[in-house]
Amino acid sequence: MKSVCVLGNGQLGRMLRQAGEPLGIKVYPIGLDARPEHVPHEESVITAEIERWPETELTRQLAEKKAFVNRTVFPLLADRETQKKLLDSLSLATAPWRLLENAEQWPQVFAQFGDLAIVKRCVGGYDGRGQWRLAADGQIDLPQDIYGKCIVEQGIHFSAEVSLIGARNRQGQTVFYPLTDNWHENGILRVSILQPQAKAKWQQQAESMLSAIMEKLEYVGVMAMECFIDNDKLLINELAPRVHNSGHWTQNGASISQFELHLRAILDLPLPTPVVSGQSVMINLIGTPVNTEWLTLPLLHLHWYEKDIHPGRKVGHLNLHAPSNATALYHIDNARAFTP
Repeated sequence: MKSVCVLGNGQLGRMLRQAGEPLGIKVYPIGLDARPEHVPHEESVITAEIERWPETELTRQLAEKKAFVNRTVFPLLADRETQKKLLDSLSLATAPWRLLENAEQWPQVFAQFGDLAIVKRCVGGYDGRGQWRLAADGQIDLPQDIYGKCIVEQGIHFSAEVSLIGARNRQGQTVFYPLTDNWHENGILRVSILQPQAKAKWQQQAESMLSAIMEKLEYVGVMAMECFIDNDKLLINELAPRVHNSGHWTQNGASISQFELHLRAILDLPLPTPVVSGQSVMINLIGTPVNTEWLTLPLLHLHWYEKDIHPGRKVGHLNLHAPSNATALYHIDNARAFTP
C-alpha cells in the first residue's frame, strides 16, 4: 500500500497519521520548510491539510507531481472570490456578494444588501480573522489595503449554521456524514453537535450541493461545506477541500472517521458509508491548558495537539459520544465545569 505525504504538519496532519496507523498506511505530515530530499514524495500520494501555502523549494517540487491529489482545487477554493464564482456557476445558493473594490462603493453595497454587510479577505483569514461586520448606520473603518482584495456579502440573519462532511473517490462514488450544528463565538468554532435527526430535506439538499461541487471539480477525498439555514433553506457559506474541524466528532462517533475516509478515498480503498449511531458532540479547547479532570468523565475523549497555548488558538478538542441525547446532555453539563 502506498504511503501518504501531507503538506502541513499541524493537528490535521497529525490526525491523518493516527488514522493511517491501524490500516498500515504510513502518513508523513510535512513542514512547509522541509528539504525536498528528506520527503518520501516519489513513492507517495500527496495531499494537504491547508488550502494555501508559501512558495518554497518543497512546494514547487510537489506542485509538479501528478500524485498531488486535488492540486488545482486548492488555489481555486482558497480564494473566496473564485470560490463564490464556482458556486454561482453551479447555481448553488449563497449569500449575495460582490467584490469590494473601493470605499466609494459603500452606498451601493448597503442599497443592495440592506443594513448589514460582511467583509472577508479573498485570501487568508480564518477563525474570524480578516473579517468585519459593518452596519449601514455605523462607521466604516477598514484597512485601506483591503480594497480590491475582499468580497462583501449580505449579512444573513440565519437561524443556524450547519456543516456537511463528505468524500468522493476517483470512480465518482460519494458518501456523507449526517449534518452537524455548529456554534461559534467571536468567529471561532466552539461546539459541533451531530444532527442525526436533522430535517431530511436539509440533509438531502446539502448532499446534492456538495455532490455537484465535488463532481464539477473531479475532487477526490474529504471536503467540508458550511451552510447557513435561512428561512428553512440552505445557503453555502464556505468550502474546505480537506478534513475539517466540524468533522472531528467522527473520530469517536462513527465507524470510519473523516481522517480514515480521506485516506481511503485518495488511496482508492473501499469507501463504504460510515455507520453513525447515538449522539456525538465535539468541543474545541481554545487557549486553555490541559486539564486531567476531563479524563474523569467516562464518555469524554481528549484529543490534545501539544501546541503552544495562546489566546484564541485551538489546542485540542473533546469528543463526547453517548448512546442517547439525554445521556449526552448530562455529560456535557459535567464537562462544562472543566471547560473554559
